[in-house]
Amino acid sequence: MPYLILVTLLWAFSFSLIGEFLAGQVDSYFAVLTRVLLAGLLFIPFIQWRAIPGRIMLGITAVGALQFGVTYVCLYRAFEFLSVPEVLLFTIFTPLYVALIDDLLQRRLTLAPWVATALAVIGAAIIRYDQVSAEFLTGFLILQLANLAFAAGQVGYAHLMRQAPQVSAWGSFGFFYLGALIWVLPAYLILGQPDKLPSTPVQWAVLLWLGWMASGLGFFAWNKGATQVDAGTLGVMNNALIPAGLLVNLLIWNREADLLRLSLGGALILFSLAVNVYLARFPPLIEFRSSTKG
Repeated sequence: MPYLILVTLLWAFSFSLIGEFLAGQVDSYFAVLTRVLLAGLLFIPFIQWRAIPGRIMLGITAVGALQFGVTYVCLYRAFEFLSVPEVLLFTIFTPLYVALIDDLLQRRLTLAPWVATALAVIGAAIIRYDQVSAEFLTGFLILQLANLAFAAGQVGYAHLMRQAPQVSAWGSFGFFYLGALIWVLPAYLILGQPDKLPSTPVQWAVLLWLGWMASGLGFFAWNKGATQVDAGTLGVMNNALIPAGLLVNLLIWNREADLLRLSLGGALILFSLAVNVYLARFPPLIEFRSSTKG
C-alpha cells in the first residue's frame, strides 16, 4: 500500500507537468519512446539473465508490452476521437477490469473487489463527469483497450512475481521496458511527427523527470505495490490518482476545479478502500476448481 500511495502522488505531479509543458507541443509518441528508453536505462543493465526462469522473462516482457506499450499507444490514439474530459471520464473503468482479470486468474468470483471498485468508479465519475459528445464510440473502444491492457499488466505482474518469490524484482524489471519498446518504437516510426521534437531545456528536463521518475521508479514501485495488496485495493488505487492529480494541479498551477465534486468523489474513493477491507473477510461467492483424475 505505501508503494501505491507514493506512486499516486508521483504520477499526480507528473500529469500536471505533461499538461503544462508537453501536451500539444511535443510529439506524443516521441515523448513515450523517450520515457521507455530512459526508464530502461535504470533496469536493463542490471538484468540477472541467468537467474530468471524463461517463463518469467517472457511474462514480464508481455506485461511491459501491455501495461506500458499497448496502453500508451491506444491512449494517444484515443485523443484523436475524444475530448480531454471524455478521455478522463472513460478511464474510470480500469478498476473493474482489474477485478475481472484477477478473478479469472484466481478461478473465482469474489464480492469485495467488485463492490469496492464499483464505488471507486462512481467516485471518479463524480469528479470527472462532463458532457459526452455525440460521436465517441471509436475513441471509447480504443480507450477501453488501453484500460484493459493497463489492468492486465498490473494483475499479470502481481501473479507472476507471487509465483516466483525467489526472482529479484529489480534484476528482472528490465524485461518490462523491453516489452514496452516492442510496441512503442514501431508506433513512433509509423505515427510520430519528427518535426515536433522538444525545443526548450524545460521540455527536455520534463522528459528526463518523466523517464527516470514517473516511468522508471514509478512503474517499478507501482508494480511492486501491486504484489502486496489484493485486487480490490489495487483497483481502488487506480482511481485514487484522479483526486490527487486534480489537487496537485489546483495547488501548483491554480487551475479551476469543482471543489465540491472533488471532495465528494475523493471521499467515496477513500470509503471504497474501507469497504474492500471489510468485505475481504468473507469467502469467495464462487470458486472454480479444475477436476483431477485419481
